[in-house]
Amino acid sequence: MEWTFIADPAEFPAAAEEWLLRDPVANTIALTTLARVRRGLWRDQVILGWLAATDVPDGLDVRGVVMHTPPNPVLLCDVPLESIPPLAEALRPRAIPSVFGRVEQVDAFAKIWEATPVRRMDERLYRLGTLVEPSGDGHARRARSSEFGLLVEWYTDFVAEAGLPGRETSPGDLLKLRMDQNELVVWESEGEIVSLAGFSTPVDGMSRIGPVYTPPGHRRRGYGSAVTHAATVAARQAGAAEVVLFTDLANPTSNSIYQALGYRPVSDYATVYYT
Repeated sequence: MEWTFIADPAEFPAAAEEWLLRDPVANTIALTTLARVRRGLWRDQVILGWLAATDVPDGLDVRGVVMHTPPNPVLLCDVPLESIPPLAEALRPRAIPSVFGRVEQVDAFAKIWEATPVRRMDERLYRLGTLVEPSGDGHARRARSSEFGLLVEWYTDFVAEAGLPGRETSPGDLLKLRMDQNELVVWESEGEIVSLAGFSTPVDGMSRIGPVYTPPGHRRRGYGSAVTHAATVAARQAGAAEVVLFTDLANPTSNSIYQALGYRPVSDYATVYYT
């Protein structure tokens, strides 16, 4: 098997995208990243890679995909463990701030990468079962352009609190794209917006919730549950048959909230940070 890398999303082969689409839930981040790159986000920095068998005479037999959109982590998409050493060798010329993927892939990469990890974050992927409506005062609506500046501040606070190094860099482009696609839902109470949740435009019937953020002064009132429920409903109305989200395993509150809404565990993931 052999790794191939490109910088132009237009050259990403259909066979590699089809490999991702065979499991949209597991490949949720890769599919939404690819969609956003095609809309211009991170385009000047992106690296897309795929692993293919070299002994197949006809067609392209893809066995794995990797993506990097700095400053985000390198994304390992359930690649075969035996392909990780040649992948690491191919990535050595690049500055790798962090790596994200299923626990098994990330652990295998970390064992052979020359840099020493400075931090690790363990997460769990959930998928929606039966949606349960929470109680709470207020109502949901889509974010308005007049609220863009405030939402950039909230997103910056969200990534800082969540401990996501580097991702707070220039969030405005990402949020503008998401606002243009009508992906941002806010919860309003007594004329004031008090919580935010996003959902990704469905790809092959899959949408991912996130970020979910409530400013400190509005917490412990059920707003986070309410806005997550509203974003889930919005995702379904947009055509999602599968709705998923990630939680930080170090945060028992968010894990319990999402399970109370009807989300059920799928598998565990990790991010290893090198800078």
